[in-house]
Amino acid sequence: MIIGVLKEIKVDESRVALLPVGAELLIEHGHHVLIETQAGSASDFSDDQYVSAGATVVSNPQEVYHRADLIIKVKEPLPQEYAFLREEQIIFTYFHFAASEELTRAIIRTNCIAIAYETIETRDGHLPLLTPMSEVAGRMAVQQAAKYLEREHGGRGILLGGVPGVEPATVVILGGGVVGTHAAKMASGLGAIVYLLDINLERLRYLSDIMPPNVIMLMSNNHNIRELLKKADVIISCVLIHGGKTPKLITRDMLTSMKKGTVVVDVAIDQGGSLETSRPTTHEDPIYEVNGVIHYCVANMPGAMPVTSTIALTNATLPYVVEIADKGYKRAILENPAISKGANIVLGKITYPNVAEAFGMEFTPVEEALRKS
Repeated sequence: MIIGVLKEIKVDESRVALLPVGAELLIEHGHHVLIETQAGSASDFSDDQYVSAGATVVSNPQEVYHRADLIIKVKEPLPQEYAFLREEQIIFTYFHFAASEELTRAIIRTNCIAIAYETIETRDGHLPLLTPMSEVAGRMAVQQAAKYLEREHGGRGILLGGVPGVEPATVVILGGGVVGTHAAKMASGLGAIVYLLDINLERLRYLSDIMPPNVIMLMSNNHNIRELLKKADVIISCVLIHGGKTPKLITRDMLTSMKKGTVVVDVAIDQGGSLETSRPTTHEDPIYEVNGVIHYCVANMPGAMPVTSTIALTNATLPYVVEIADKGYKRAILENPAISKGANIVLGKITYPNVAEAFGMEFTPVEEALRKS
């Protein structure tokens, strides 16, 4: 199989979908690897390293799309790339379809095979390709919140951990999954008072056992959220609905109860965001203000840490890339339930229920979509 790796074109996206050592492994398995020139440069991987691994460097993305059977990326194809996609070409990347009807309909029209990193799911419910970037995003969320709390950015001018004689900041984290757990570790380590909310009582019990005393566990409900908004200096939303739209937990009206200069980091923006006032931003222009509340809603947060993020991501994705390349998409989907869960759109059919539900469109089980091929 010919595997193509592209230089990412999303604004401020510096990650790359394959390391030179990954290219070497794929070539050992009898595949060919094409990589667009400079695709890995922002992650500190040169063209020469890919060539030494046996890959072929090409000068433009059109050639990669034209020749490759399997395209591996970090972020979803952008509108200028839609025309390059073709029937039965496999695209393996973060799609987050539920956040974009335009992208969903565009991919349906191509009749390609869209396998989404974010919905690859093991039998125990683990999301192995979302986890490494969630770890990065959770830790980054606290770093960004600390920065934008500074007065020069419009924040409250509060140090997260305070100093002796001055109380620390209050950080409210919505969602106790991977992102929330890593955010809580970072914020509590800096000395903040942390409230961690989740709807799963068993998860809260587990987190209570592993978190330090300055992390307070609460059930996530409307009452607790409303009360905590009044005292919060930082809110980090880490809510996730697998492959679906994020619920709006904070309404525009709720912002009026919050202190001026409070910082909200909406990590859930990839799936639509959990505030009514959230809209995607970029690393170049990361924040905006609504009712005195600073919103940080960068949709590809780990892209700002490309060296760490690329290595963490490709450690997780490579085994699935090898399996898809070795078996072809049909066998890989039918034989590996995790990859089956990753198949979001197959040959023009939506094969992931939460994506279909997000737009009121028809859902087709993946086995049925493959039978029709």
